[in-house]
Amino acid sequence: MTGAAVPPAAPVEAVVLDYGGVLTLPVKESIAAWIEADGIDPQSFSRTLRAWMSRDAPVGTPIHRLETGELSVAEFDVLLAAELTTVDGRPVDPVGVLSRLFAGMRPDPAMFALVEELRALGVRVALLSNSWGNTYPRERIDALLDPVVISGEVGLRKPAAPIYELTLARLGVAPASALFVDDAEPNVLGARAVGMRAHLHVDAPSARAALAALVPGLSPAPNGAPGG
Repeated sequence: MTGAAVPPAAPVEAVVLDYGGVLTLPVKESIAAWIEADGIDPQSFSRTLRAWMSRDAPVGTPIHRLETGELSVAEFDVLLAAELTTVDGRPVDPVGVLSRLFAGMRPDPAMFALVEELRALGVRVALLSNSWGNTYPRERIDALLDPVVISGEVGLRKPAAPIYELTLARLGVAPASALFVDDAEPNVLGARAVGMRAHLHVDAPSARAALAALVPGLSPAPNGAPGG
């Protein structure tokens, strides 16, 4: 006796993208350049990230409050600098720490090209980003992405369900009809918990391949080039 037929998956009507590490080149590259330039002890930065960002971190860490806009960048800079040490024992200058940390972050042209192709195929493309007070290229993203949901502007943060639900409401699509792309696994799991499909981002080629399997007409290689 054969089992009941599995219903086909709902078509992807919308793609929701993270910003840092998805629409940009890897954030770790900018962080590595900052650590080198400022002489930061990498272990002190890693230890602070674990304490403030890990899955078992208490609610309301400085990063949580920064992401929801409860803590200003200047206030966060002071708190972060106090946790860091340098390789030669100098104190870390708190002024502009985050600006220096993100100074090397660059847009990923391949991902922006993918957004353009998705839009040409009639797929809605949105942005859902946890902000660390960093500057977004608003003119560019506002022209391409709708809605643009930034944690510090809405007072919510990933991976909590309300920010995904807000994004879906602004898109006007059901969770199963939306695909979320993020480079942080907790955020991917948060999207799946509200019923969205989700892809853990590694790089532009693998993201394109994952989307090509779900979006009719999207080539698995840029500009229709044969895939390798």
